[in-house]
Amino acid sequence: MSPETTPGTTPETKKWTPTHGEPYHPVAYRPERMPRPESLVRSAELRARMGERRTVRHFSPDPVPEQVIRDAIACAATAPSGAHQQPWTFVLVKDPAIRQQIRAAAEQEEELSYDGRLGDEWLAALRPIGTDAVKTHLTDAPALLVVFQQRYWLGPDGTKRKHYYVDESVGISVGMFLSALHLSGLAALIHTPSPMRFLGHVLNRPENEKAFAVIPIGYPADDCEVPDLLRKSLDQVLVEV
Repeated sequence: MSPETTPGTTPETKKWTPTHGEPYHPVAYRPERMPRPESLVRSAELRARMGERRTVRHFSPDPVPEQVIRDAIACAATAPSGAHQQPWTFVLVKDPAIRQQIRAAAEQEEELSYDGRLGDEWLAALRPIGTDAVKTHLTDAPALLVVFQQRYWLGPDGTKRKHYYVDESVGISVGMFLSALHLSGLAALIHTPSPMRFLGHVLNRPENEKAFAVIPIGYPADDCEVPDLLRKSLDQVLVEV
């Protein structure tokens, strides 16, 4: 029996507790090696499927299976993190009134940004994407997730311990979340209104959490359009030495 499990527990029922300062306890890791031909087939299939992923701003009102989102969050929570501190919190916003409040606050910030706060260079970079200060996706998409990064661990008694590589850890986790959604048939958008401090207040998050991204989730609308963009080819992003 693995040291990580005890009778009657599963990874879902056994709760994580802080391991700061505890000694190293290794356990065996012997995954079955995938045969080379199968590995090549899977990688090609994955490359093709991920190549179809697009950021969507026009969502269908059709509801999505909430379990798919929960499973995608569980996948995201398997991401590597600095010192295995797992510095992320996923807030699934279901209350329509709170979603409307988030949209109103986000659009207020976006109007300031598009009216000049972003600067000419950033606005020029955004022009091919076709975005503006109106963020209908925040209320139109059937699901909305807000991801927070935990800048430090905060114990029930107020004890604080620094987290490490927080931006990198949460960024990897969000990337895995987007991949899981896409491979499960859903579309999404990464929205980062700046500044995002209002999200902590609206969602009543603790002092150690800082908003990282807002992610509307759903199916593309029947009349959905996306920018006519071209991704860099493999030889443009890969350097072999």
